[in-house]
Amino acid sequence: MRATGVGSLPGENYPEAVRVVLGELADLPYLPELPARGAIANMTGRALAVLDGLDADLQPAGWRLTGTGGSPGVDHRRARSLLAQDLDTLEELAQDSALVAGGGAFKVQVTGPWTLAATVERPRGDKLLADHGARRELAQALAEGVRTHIRDVRRRLPGAQDVIVQVDEPALPAVLNAQVPTASGFGKHRSIDLPEASQGLEWVLGAIADEGATPWVHSCAPGTPLGLLRTAGAQGLSVDLAQLSAADHDELASSLEAGDTVALGVVPALAPDSAPTDKTVTETVERWLDMLGLDASHDIVLTPACGLAGADWQWARTVSRILGESARHLA
Repeated sequence: MRATGVGSLPGENYPEAVRVVLGELADLPYLPELPARGAIANMTGRALAVLDGLDADLQPAGWRLTGTGGSPGVDHRRARSLLAQDLDTLEELAQDSALVAGGGAFKVQVTGPWTLAATVERPRGDKLLADHGARRELAQALAEGVRTHIRDVRRRLPGAQDVIVQVDEPALPAVLNAQVPTASGFGKHRSIDLPEASQGLEWVLGAIADEGATPWVHSCAPGTPLGLLRTAGAQGLSVDLAQLSAADHDELASSLEAGDTVALGVVPALAPDSAPTDKTVTETVERWLDMLGLDASHDIVLTPACGLAGADWQWARTVSRILGESARHLA
C-alpha cells in the first residue's frame, strides 16, 4: 500500500512543493503542478509543453494551436522552459533519494488527448474537438511528446525503476456525452463515439507502455467510463471514491484482480469542517475492500479525491501526512 498525490498543489513555491512531496510521499513521489503560477503552469499549459510537433500560443480565451511550423508563441516557449526548470529543481532536490540511488518509483502527470481537445482551440477558432483531423493530430503529437518526456525524467532520475505517467482526463465524460459548449455558448459539440475515444487514448497509453513506463488514467469526474480506459491500455485507474457508481466498484475490483493498480481518492481536496484522520481513512479503505471481497494485498494507492490547487498549504501538508500514515497502517 502506497500513497501519492493527484498532481496539483497550492501556491507558487516550487522547491517547497517538491520537498513536501519527496518528504511525505517517499514511496511514490510525483512531479508537482502549481497552477497558481499562471496558464503556462496549469494542466493545459503543462501538456502543451510536452507536445511534439505542434505549436501554440495563449489568447484571451485560452490556449490555441497555431500550426506545425516550429514557431511556438512566446507563452508556449515559456511553458516549455518552466517545465524544464521544474525538472531541474526536482533533479537537484532528489539527489539523496532512491530516485537517484536506485529502487524508487516516480509519477508524472499529463493532460489526456480528450481533455486537451475540449480545452484548446484550433487555429481558426473553436475547440479542437470540432475537427476530426485536429483531434487525431493532437493525440498523436501528445503520444510522441510523452515518449520524450519519459526519457527526460529517466535521465534525471536514474534510480526510478518504475516511472508512472498519469493521463488526466477530467473532461472525458463531457466529451462522450456532448456536454462541451461550442465557442458561441449556444450549442454543444457532438459526442465522440467510443471507438475514436478509445483510439486516441490507445495512442498515448501505448506510447507510455512502449517506453517501459506504467500508464494510469485519472478522472475525478462522475460517469468516467472505467472499462473504456482499461481496454485502451490503462494499467492504473485513479478515481475519487465518493464519485463511484456500483458499476465502477465492479470495474475497479476486476482491475485489481487482474493485477492492475487502483489509486483511490479518499481525502477531500478542500479542507472539510471535520477533517478525517489516518484512522478514519484506514477504516474507509478497509470497508471498501470488504465490500469488494478483497484485501490490502492488491496494488492500491491512496490519493486525495482530486488535485489540491484550491486548498491552502496547511491542508495540502495535512493531506499528504494523512495519506502516508494511512498507507502504512494498511500495509
